[in-house]
Amino acid sequence: MVRQLDYSTLVEIFARFEAAEPEPKGELHHVNAYTLLVAVALSAQATDAGVNRATARLFEIADTPQKMLDLGEAGLIAHIKTIGLYRNKAKNVIKMAQILVDEYGGEVPASRAALQALPGVGRKTANVVLNMWWRQPAQAVDTHIFRVGNRTGIAVGKTVEAVERAIEDHIPAPYQLHAHHWLILHGRYICVARKPKCGACPIHDLCQFEEKTR
Repeated sequence: MVRQLDYSTLVEIFARFEAAEPEPKGELHHVNAYTLLVAVALSAQATDAGVNRATARLFEIADTPQKMLDLGEAGLIAHIKTIGLYRNKAKNVIKMAQILVDEYGGEVPASRAALQALPGVGRKTANVVLNMWWRQPAQAVDTHIFRVGNRTGIAVGKTVEAVERAIEDHIPAPYQLHAHHWLILHGRYICVARKPKCGACPIHDLCQFEEKTR
């Protein structure tokens, strides 16, 4: 059974991540806080690459809540119809834009509670925006982080919420800001679901995964 790694081991793991990628970046394209919020909301059950293709032209013409309202739901659908669940997402994005215009003067709030109160915005989306735009040490746990955390022992938990708490409780403070990006990228490109690339893994010797590949 995988156990939670100790502090000194976590320091070494994240020092290696930092050495390999000092400033990890999210892969969703955006130009401001609003387009980041929309992109993350659209990315649910979709790939970042697919969202980026759909939003390339969209964000040129609708990079504020008011411009999104001016575009309208039908206009928005025309841009995002290649994304899964696009009809429901379009409804939420338009409702979100209206609330941002009416209640926040067209600005994106820097509060998790306020963000989560917006249509189509869950805790993970809120945490991504808080982390990437306002550089808060918020941990957005997706399937990659949940897998990597539990497989390696970096952040052990039976639920997404438990893994989020494990990151906050155990990962050394100097690495909290970039922790979720390092873990996402590690899970996306190295510690993949079916055949992890253990031979290319920078933390191979520290990981608790028993079924390591070459």
